[in-house]
Amino acid sequence: MSLDVAAAARLLDGVAERTPVQRSRAVSQVAGAEVWLKCENLQRAGSFKIRGAYTRMARLTDEERARGVVAASAGNHAQGVALAARILGIEAYVYMPVDAALPKIAATRDYGAHVELCGTSVDEALVHAREHAERTGAVLVHPFDHPDVVAGQGTIALEIAEQVPDVATVVVPVGGGGLAAGVVEALAQVRPDVRVVGVQAARAAAYPASLAVHHPVPAPELRTMADGIAVGLPGSVPFEVLDRHHLEVRTVSEEDISRAVLLVAERAKLLVEPSGAVAVAALMAAPGTFEGPVVAILSGGNIDPQVLLHVVRHGLASAGRFLALRVRIDDRPGALASLLQDIAEAGGNVMHLTHARTGSDLAFDQVTVSAQVETKGPEHCAQVMAHLRATGYQVQGD
Repeated sequence: MSLDVAAAARLLDGVAERTPVQRSRAVSQVAGAEVWLKCENLQRAGSFKIRGAYTRMARLTDEERARGVVAASAGNHAQGVALAARILGIEAYVYMPVDAALPKIAATRDYGAHVELCGTSVDEALVHAREHAERTGAVLVHPFDHPDVVAGQGTIALEIAEQVPDVATVVVPVGGGGLAAGVVEALAQVRPDVRVVGVQAARAAAYPASLAVHHPVPAPELRTMADGIAVGLPGSVPFEVLDRHHLEVRTVSEEDISRAVLLVAERAKLLVEPSGAVAVAALMAAPGTFEGPVVAILSGGNIDPQVLLHVVRHGLASAGRFLALRVRIDDRPGALASLLQDIAEAGGNVMHLTHARTGSDLAFDQVTVSAQVETKGPEHCAQVMAHLRATGYQVQGD
């Protein structure tokens, strides 16, 4: 299969933004190589998806456009389809999982698409989208399994080749595989010397096993904060490309992902969703294994503020900046106040506190206090614990 990525780039001229690349000193230090961030989180509709969706829909015939389009998505493809449909004057229906992020649902509707919530995953929503297409004649705009969609996503790689001419490695998030396949195919045409590494969440990783046996196999689980790449089965079109090019795919943990979201927000001043941060997560998880200059694709920035709050807290804990501890104290007036004062003297900031007066290991006159303490890092966590023990507390870290 040959993909004309250059033709897709011409089609997208004036539609998709030429997103910037930003050199990150902080990520470079962690990765052990020069790292540039390709900021698709700043793309129209907040992710790279407008590239593939518009390319696919702009090539529909007048008769196909009159029938409308239908799509399934957790959010980013939904917004890409909705925006492309508005630009092209096409009616769009989008099926989204019931737990899709509220801002993504709202944005999709604001672009003018009809939204239906169904199922608990993109795969289940896709079943409903296919049924809609069969029932109404609407054209299914698949999130990744179509040559035009893959070619549209590949235009990112053409920009990278121009923006970072000496790029040695491109690290790309992988869900269904459309973005990775487009990047691999485009670079094979213009920069075959560039290494491409795909990244999946370990809890939603179908590609490593699929590539090992050279055919798509389902992911054993789909339990990740990176909902944008939580796809159960690789698409046949992108899989053929990635298998033919022997793409290396790495996996990252939930802790890796949350730390990456936090690092990019804190040091690069960029807001990315968990799926958009997995490329940075891979660099952080295996420093020194990527030849620089490296371009890490930040694939999207559409994140629910509630999810962001949870992810940042998770990232702070993973980075050793939250200390969860349990302390046994006497059940008497002033004991809790003394504990809080001692934590403060050690430089800790108590964020959350609970206490229990019952327990099989508690004496009649004892209380167990559980505290979440904000610290300055792993060394400071150890200092807080040491200070409390030296003061005479029975303390345990969770």
